[in-house]
This record gives sequence, structure tokens and C-alpha cells, in this order.
Amino acid sequence: MTEQSEETKSVPKLSAEARRVLGVLIEKAKTTPDNYPMTLAAIVTGCNQKSNRSPQMSLDETDVLLALDQLREVGGAREIQGSGRTNKYRHAAYEWLDLDNPTSAILTELLLRGPQTVGELRTRASRMYSLDDLNAAQTAVDLLVAKGLVESLTPPGRGQTFAHTLYPPEERRYLEAKLEKRAASSVADSSGPVAPAASTTAIDEIMSRLDAFEEKLDAIERRLATIEEQR
Repeated sequence: MTEQSEETKSVPKLSAEARRVLGVLIEKAKTTPDNYPMTLAAIVTGCNQKSNRSPQMSLDETDVLLALDQLREVGGAREIQGSGRTNKYRHAAYEWLDLDNPTSAILTELLLRGPQTVGELRTRASRMYSLDDLNAAQTAVDLLVAKGLVESLTPPGRGQTFAHTLYPPEERRYLEAKLEKRAASSVADSSGPVAPAASTTAIDEIMSRLDAFEEKLDAIERRLATIEEQR
């Protein structure tokens, strides 16, 4: 058995709630360090926010506490004593999964939004860590693949899609079925009239504008959460 297969075998399988909580903890540590470590209420808000999340979730404090328990059991999160009597939580992803800044940013986007292309990952992860170009993003993805934390879901080439490997087996099978259905639909559509393809530059511009809008929405949600905690 190779060293890589040993690493892949040791990759933890987390529930959807635990993956969302882990993604939120890593994200907020990078984007709002002044409000990190996080209170339980802040984690709930981060899990349920409308921007930078797919699928949308509606978790309550019990859901998040159970997810935090799962993460603490595998070494992915820690509970600490905050100011006053409020307990706060932080992730331990760098040591637990052997991540650095670029790989943690890429993995976080996969945890929060699901399967994506390298281009999508580069654009979206740059809010947490600046990736100079597509090659920098591909390097980070390749490192995660070597660690067994990320895998390709589609063949190499334009539109190649990557996903993290923290899905439990039943969710992984569902993901494969969903992609197969989408691929079959694309083949069926290709038999009709072919529409002009949008340029890569135009697509990147649209993605950039959409992500900028989501960042503004995210900032508003963070502000509302802060006001709510201060009441």
C-alpha cells in the first residue's frame, strides 16, 4: 500500500453539519479575525448565512453543538474560555489536516460551496488568501489531492470539477449520481443548436461581480450578527 493511499484512508468522514461548521470556523478566522474565536451564536449565523454557501442550511444551536462535538472528537475543533463566561470555539485544521494558507482557503470553499472548478476556486478562495493566478490555485488543489483531501469528479480538461473527500459514503454516492445525471443532460442538450460559447474573460468577469456582491451581503450579515450579540 502506498503512502498516499494510507493518507487517503485516514481522511475523516464528516456529517454535512460538521463540514459546514468546520468551513465557517476556518473562513471567519481569515475574514473576520477580530471576532474569532467564535461564540455558538456566531457559528449558527455563519452556517445559515445566504452568501458563500451551497446548499443553504437552517441549523439551530443543538445542530451546531452536535457538529462541534463531532469535530472535537476527531481533533478538528477546540472549545476555549472566552471573555466573561462565554465559551468560544476555534478550528484546528492546520495541524489536524496539515494545511497551509492556500490549501486551507481552497478546502474551505469546497466545504462551504461544494464541488467547483479550479477557476471558481481561485476566484472565491481569494477572499481568504490571494492566489496570484490559475497555476497557484492548481498547485494548491494538487497538494490537497496528494494528501487525499480532494479528488477530481470529472475527467481532466476544461470544466474539470473537484470536491473534498470528507463526504460519508452515502453522500459520495449521491454526488456521483447527481454528476452523472448532469453529464447525461449536457449530452442531450448538445444534440440541439449550438449557442456561441461565452469567452473565459467574460465568465471570469461575471463570477467576479457575483462574488463581490456576495461579499457585500456577507459583510451586512456579519454586522447584523454583531449587533444581535451585543443586545
